Amino acid sequence: MEYNTTRPKLLLPEYGRNVQEMISHAMEIADRDERNKASRAIIEVMGQLNPHLRDVDDFRHKLWTHLFVMSDFKLDVDSPYEIPKPETLSSKPDRMIYPKGRIKFGHYGKYTQEILRDSVNIKAADERDYLKITMANFMKKQYVAYNNDAVENHVIANQLKDLSQGELILDNPDELMNTNLILKSFGIQPNKRPKKNQKNQKNNNFKGKNQNQNQNRNKN
Repeated sequence: MEYNTTRPKLLLPEYGRNVQEMISHAMEIADRDERNKASRAIIEVMGQLNPHLRDVDDFRHKLWTHLFVMSDFKLDVDSPYEIPKPETLSSKPDRMIYPKGRIKFGHYGKYTQEILRDSVNIKAADERDYLKITMANFMKKQYVAYNNDAVENHVIANQLKDLSQGELILDNPDELMNTNLILKSFGIQPNKRPKKNQKNQKNNNFKGKNQNQNQNRNKN
């Protein structure tokens, strides 16, 4: 009996040993035309064994690449595509260059910081007024969404001034959108939000109830 451990290693196991042996046989065919016919027949078999590759762009190109990989790039046939080289498949991809930049307030995001930083280029007074009230309301929404809590308007005003490098100053922070309206826009009813002390009391009551139940069980 022949075990798989004594057989040659499968280069692409998803195609199985039979396909691997078919490719090995094709490599031994001396006539080039017959070798080409055998290779095209093997490609059809490979496509039937892996129908999911049909969803991949240019799946036949992928099948031909797999054919050459399984032959250890030694199969000499006429391919409809450029024959891959071993070094191209083993080469490492170029190192990804990640953007560098410090975000002062993560919950506002990078683009908010860039918009406010570029506010120095806006000279028209009406545009600056529109920008500062619009961005301040946006920042308040982002703060409430990220922290799931209320925020004082003067905090938003100070952070707006900070991110805009002193260019945008709210004269009246109370003009900002009401926190309750922001919560309602998120589908949250402000009056139904449990307070922290209510949560702690509820947890303590639940723990005490479990302890009483465990004591009664031990007595029984």
